[in-house]
Amino acid sequence: MSTLLDDTTRATISACVPALEAHGLAITTEMYSRLLANPAIRNLFNLSHQTNGEQPRALALAVLAYARHIDNPAALSGAVERIAQKHVGLNILPEHYPFVADALLGAIAHVLGSAATPQVLDAWGKAYWFLADILIKREEQLYAVDAAATGGWAGWRSFTVQRRVVDCTNVTSFELAPTDGRPVMRHKAGQSLGFCLDIPGHGAARRNYSISSAPGTDSYRISVRRIDGGMVSQWLHDSVREGTVLQASAPAGAFTLAPPDGAPVVFISAGVGLTPFMSMLGVLESGRTPIRYIHTTRSAETEAFGTPIRDLAAAGRLAADIFYTRQAPQAVTPPGMTPHAGRITPQWLGSQVDHNATYYICGPDGFMRDMVAALRAAGVAKTRIRYEFFGPADDAALVA
Repeated sequence: MSTLLDDTTRATISACVPALEAHGLAITTEMYSRLLANPAIRNLFNLSHQTNGEQPRALALAVLAYARHIDNPAALSGAVERIAQKHVGLNILPEHYPFVADALLGAIAHVLGSAATPQVLDAWGKAYWFLADILIKREEQLYAVDAAATGGWAGWRSFTVQRRVVDCTNVTSFELAPTDGRPVMRHKAGQSLGFCLDIPGHGAARRNYSISSAPGTDSYRISVRRIDGGMVSQWLHDSVREGTVLQASAPAGAFTLAPPDGAPVVFISAGVGLTPFMSMLGVLESGRTPIRYIHTTRSAETEAFGTPIRDLAAAGRLAADIFYTRQAPQAVTPPGMTPHAGRITPQWLGSQVDHNATYYICGPDGFMRDMVAALRAAGVAKTRIRYEFFGPADDAALVA
């Protein structure tokens, strides 16, 4: 990113940092209240992130980070790429951006009152559109690449559920093949699919789900955890069967497996956070990269993909540590697999560190925060730690 904002605008944005520290969450909460009043815009969002406050917290942190780095926005290039990838997965288009601008500036004026002078509002308008233009251009590039790729497409494409498998008590996998019978683009291990769903009795909803299958050209697989009270996950589990047609966007996401370089790879996951790692394992399992698989789940009944992990461990392809938080681990396990009672502790993880390895982490924000902190405390370089958010990143340490 190049700094194209004028000095006065940048100085005004910098001067707003204390106000954002004090009132940022109130501003973003008001912004979403205004934005979601429009049904066409509301359908673009996962409303569960609104009810629990995740989305407003995440945006408040993002706006604050932008203001703090307004003199050097290139420092936020990684975050901008993640946002662009997420937007492409949900088919966010240039025409959506003016609605956000109006809602944000209106919220700033509402919350800050007389402090939101014409100069402040003008500066935030310029700052918003500077960043929005960067996102729009990057998203246009990503859409063009997807459309031109072999088996690729732009927008929504119809997929038929070819196979449905119950992986454990709370996770079900859906194998999706294009309804038109043509090939699909080969995804990068770790990417996700965006879905535009029509839920009977509820209407439109958009969601992202990690692809849990190895890269290929015939189909994709997603694996979905059933969430109590979760409108979409319950519908997928209860109503979606073989033959159901779903609308999906092309694979997207920046959390991908780096090209193997001979260095060990360590996967650390909690719950359904293992899904992108199943795709990555599909790439690595036939190679020579040393693999460590560390996973935490409630019990053997909630351990998705337990059988393939045991098979890989028994074959000597990976070393697995499985932590069971609610139930004692099984007494008999295959060679290469070690069961543990309780949670993964920072102390245990710190004792297992290989400084030459690359670490991939996926799970709830709090879990990732603890794992990242443990690795950093043990001396693992930042460049060797990669992580993926399922929802908005509302943890300040991870956003930084």
